[in-house]
Amino acid sequence: MSYTLGKDEKLKSKKAIEQLFAEGSRVKSFPIQLIYLEKEHNSKFPIKVGFSVPKRIVRLAVHRNRIKRLLREVYRKNKQQFSKNLKQQYVFMFIYMANEEIKQEDLELSFKKVCDKFLIKTSKDA
Repeated sequence: MSYTLGKDEKLKSKKAIEQLFAEGSRVKSFPIQLIYLEKEHNSKFPIKVGFSVPKRIVRLAVHRNRIKRLLREVYRKNKQQFSKNLKQQYVFMFIYMANEEIKQEDLELSFKKVCDKFLIKTSKDA
């Protein structure tokens, strides 16, 4: 199992992002919101992922970029939990909702809660 976040795993397609926000389902665990959509893509890994920190919540670009780096790092370490038992391909967008930066340990706990909620919700839908 690779703990990298390669170029082919990142969500970059503008059409896919628009479709994700229009049709996607949401799961929340403060300060992270996950929007996901079952969608075919050409990546070997079953998930394509994007990260967002809204400008109206975190004003300074320096802080937004740092938070995105933390989000990517926490996801990279825990992505195997999201992909276990997945039979379909998904696109994800993680959105940060807190006003200030929180510690990496708290982010990891929130990611695990979001992962559990996602896996429960997708197993119900299937």
